[in-house]
Parts: sequence; structure tokens; C-alpha cells
Amino acid sequence: MSDRPHRGTIFVEDAVLLARQEYPGRQFVIRLGAPKCAAAATPGSFVHLSCDPLLPMRRPLSIMRADPAAGWIDVLYKVVGPGLDALSKQPVGATISTLGPIGKGFQPSPSRPRALLVGGGVGIPPMVFLAEILKARADARWQPLVLMGSEIPFPFRARPSTIVVPGIPAEAIACMPLLDDWGVPSRLASLAGFPGCFEGYVTDLAAAWLGSQDAAALAEVEIFACGPTPMLKATARVARRFGVPAQVSLEEFMACAVGGCAGCAVPVVTDTGLAMKRVCVDGPVFDANAVFPPAA
Repeated sequence: MSDRPHRGTIFVEDAVLLARQEYPGRQFVIRLGAPKCAAAATPGSFVHLSCDPLLPMRRPLSIMRADPAAGWIDVLYKVVGPGLDALSKQPVGATISTLGPIGKGFQPSPSRPRALLVGGGVGIPPMVFLAEILKARADARWQPLVLMGSEIPFPFRARPSTIVVPGIPAEAIACMPLLDDWGVPSRLASLAGFPGCFEGYVTDLAAAWLGSQDAAALAEVEIFACGPTPMLKATARVARRFGVPAQVSLEEFMACAVGGCAGCAVPVVTDTGLAMKRVCVDGPVFDANAVFPPAA
């Protein structure tokens, strides 16, 4: 089964809803007791959750944090339909059928330790997960920088950062407190006029920082991004402009999420030409140029 490496690595668990926190814009962070998923999750992987016993279709949601020792995962979502609305009403202690972890995650290279993490909207969770993993890795002197963009209030209470980031516009001082507490610098971007945020798209903020780096620094940079498709396309263009590699995690509608239905297939440039790849198990992480080539 070498052509199906995902088989044997996806688990079905009756997870327990341990905690739920609501943020403006009907955004929720939930903690699920799911030991098997927590032990195998990697940044960029996701879970397929049953939102309510009366709704047959599951919903794919990115994993924001995982604690293998304690056996829990955190998931962030924004209510956009009846499924996630039903999930938001599940009481603490409820059983949530969880299928995961699913998908190929980000693959940072120690040769490029200056990791630029770019998250937009509900694409923020994998960036938090990746930042936490890089902070703990000892195979390089990792220097992650997390940039987040949103046009609705962020799913946390932003505050001024205590970490100076050379190359970031002076007005951009707002950060994600959790990352700041970890010692990981972060900055926020928005066109909604939120205090302390860079006024513009998060990819513009990324370009501003990249433009402040010299050639030696850029040689150590790799971009990791997750968010809406227009943002990911812009990220690919920014990466090409500065000559740095980029990995992007795609957002796509899914039915089975385990590679059976191929409903999430997208065209991807390969060594042998254009091929259709399933976002769920062939991704969701792909090389940016493979899914957003220069002509795209």
C-alpha cells in the first residue's frame, strides 16, 4: 500500500468536548480529548468532525494545537452554516466523533530556519501549531515569525507585542498573546482598522518584512501559509518576487476527507505534467508554485 501512505494513520475516536471558548464573529476554540489524534497530529493536518448526531456530513477543521501527553487537540472554527452552528451548541462533556489526523502537513527544512508563517482568517490555526512545534525543535536555530490577517475580530484578545521585529512597519504592534508568551514574534494585519494592526493585507505585511531582509537572510527564509485561495495566490507571488520557497495549505470543500470520493481534487503541477491531487490526503499542504504556477 505504498501509494496510500495515509492508511493506518487516521483514527476514529469518540472524543470528549473538554472546553469551548467563544470569540466575536461567532468564532470558537474547542478542546477535544482525542488521544490517538493528538499523538499523531502534525502542523497542517486536520480532523473531520461529526457536528451533531442528526447531521450525517462531517466538517473538516484544522488542528491548532495538540498535546500528545495530555491527549487533547484544539480546533478553531467560525460558524458559517448549520453544521458548525450545531457544533457550537454541543455542551462541554459531549461526545464528538473525530476522524483524524488527516493530510500531509508542513515540512520545514533546517536549512531555512527563518520560517515566515502567514495565516488568514480560519487559516490561522496551522500557523499556531507550526510555531509551537518549531519553538520546541532543536535541529536548527529556528526563528519563526507569524503574520496573521483578518477582516473580522481576531479569535483572541490582541495586545501590543513585547518582542521587537526589525523590518516590520512601526505601526504594526499588535500580536497574538499566546505566541508572544512563547517568545515567538507575531504581528496582525487588517483593513478593518483594528488598533495596532498593519493596515493592509497580510501578504503586504509579509512583503514589507521580506523587503527589509538582505540576500543572506532571504537564503534562510521559507514561507508557510494557510488561508483563503486569493491570499494563497498572493503568497505564491510574494515568494517568487523575493526568491524564497513557499508551502501552502489549501482550503477546499470535502465529503469523505479520506481520499475516497476525490471531490476535493485540484490541478497540481508535477514532474510529469499537470495532475489532479486530492487536497485531503495528497495535501492539504503543497508547494506554492505547484498549485499556483506563475501563469495562475
